Amino acid sequence: MKLGIPRERREGERRVAATPETVKQLAALGAEVLCEAGAGAAAGHPDAAYGQAGAHIVGELDLAQLDVLAHVRPLDPDTARSLKRGAVTVGLASPSSELPTVQALADAGITSFALELVPRISRAQSMDALSSQALVAGYRCVLEAAIRLPRFFPLYMTAAGTVPPARVLVLGAGVAGLQAIGTAKRLGARVFANDIRPASADEVASMGGTFIRLDLETAEAAGGYARQLSSDAGTRQRQLLAPHVAQADVLITTAAVPGRRAPLLVTREMVQGMRPGSVVIDLAAESGGNVEGVVAGQDVPMPTADGSGHVMLVGLKDAPSAMASDASRLYAKNVANLLVLMVRDGELIPDFTDEVVAGSCLTHEGAVRHQPTADLVAERAGSRQEGVL
Repeated sequence: MKLGIPRERREGERRVAATPETVKQLAALGAEVLCEAGAGAAAGHPDAAYGQAGAHIVGELDLAQLDVLAHVRPLDPDTARSLKRGAVTVGLASPSSELPTVQALADAGITSFALELVPRISRAQSMDALSSQALVAGYRCVLEAAIRLPRFFPLYMTAAGTVPPARVLVLGAGVAGLQAIGTAKRLGARVFANDIRPASADEVASMGGTFIRLDLETAEAAGGYARQLSSDAGTRQRQLLAPHVAQADVLITTAAVPGRRAPLLVTREMVQGMRPGSVVIDLAAESGGNVEGVVAGQDVPMPTADGSGHVMLVGLKDAPSAMASDASRLYAKNVANLLVLMVRDGELIPDFTDEVVAGSCLTHEGAVRHQPTADLVAERAGSRQEGVL
């Protein structure tokens, strides 16, 4: 079984799908690991370390010769078409937003596994890349806020006077939000949080935050994910959050609904009601943003309502990639653990009676197996056909 580890080519991506540690794990399964030169350099893993772990270093992967391709970012259609029929891919796929690639994978007869689709069950926790990367992103977003905030996070009592602690508000208490709460608390801030899932209150408290309860409908979907609020409930949510946003020195938003545009939690008017010098970090900027006016990858100064200053609106982009070493360490283990589940006697043979294998499979034998994505592909094909007609 030839398993390839590519050098990620998407701009800004510094992570890698395997580390020297997981190369040893994969080699022990009987895999011949081919690692593209420089694949792990940005994550702190030189080619020599991969070679010592048992990988073969190649200048460029011959995709047509690979049995398995492990990757970080979603593949492009050309890469999918370059793989041999029956090959297997494992990595992040962003299926709802990468429909041309999904179609190309199906047409090429590729068996693809999307780590976003790994079921949220106890047995699959070691393969849950969304959680592992959200952990990194939640930590990073607090550091980004602390750098930009023109004041301390912690309380200081000095001979020259007392410096009060910063007030941090976190919206969304999933893995990233909880990590942000814990990190901000360790830096000494007063931390408040809200989430539309009622079970989050205890989790917020366990990280040292104060949960803000709003008079809203609950919105929890299968697997512990949040679901989209109705239009009226979303408006009511923003109204109830407005005074809490206005009091915050730092606002961190992490709310996301898998496969959908990020929900709008904070309007422009809400941001303009914050104090001059305040900082907003939107972790969902790449999927549309939780905050009106956010631009992924940019810092946008937004004038306050009274014109006395501005609030810095930060559209965080590639947050896990910014901490490529530990992000890769965790991600590579997710990939390796999923592969371990499918390898028998040196051959990768997916067992589709296994709920983890079946649940994470995106395409197989020419078909899109993930039904929501299949529906989107069919809808896209129908729209294109109508355009031709």
